[in-house]
Amino acid sequence: MKTMTCQQLGGACQQEFKAETFEELAAMSKKHGMEMFKKNDKPHLEAMQKMQELMKTPQALKQWFENKKKEFDAL
Repeated sequence: MKTMTCQQLGGACQQEFKAETFEELAAMSKKHGMEMFKKNDKPHLEAMQKMQELMKTPQALKQWFENKKKEFDAL
């Protein structure tokens, strides 16, 4: 079981996510992001805006995802 925070995953807080795989962790982070979006949480909305910028360049998003997966694997 490995742990990463919302902030480590590009978010805005220290909420921890625990999972066996990076894909599970990413799904938890995404769910958390949706909850924060619904609450109109400004720090999370700002973090989401940065992620949206990454999404405009598929290669940049792929590289970001690979880097986060390596970070997870190294834990």
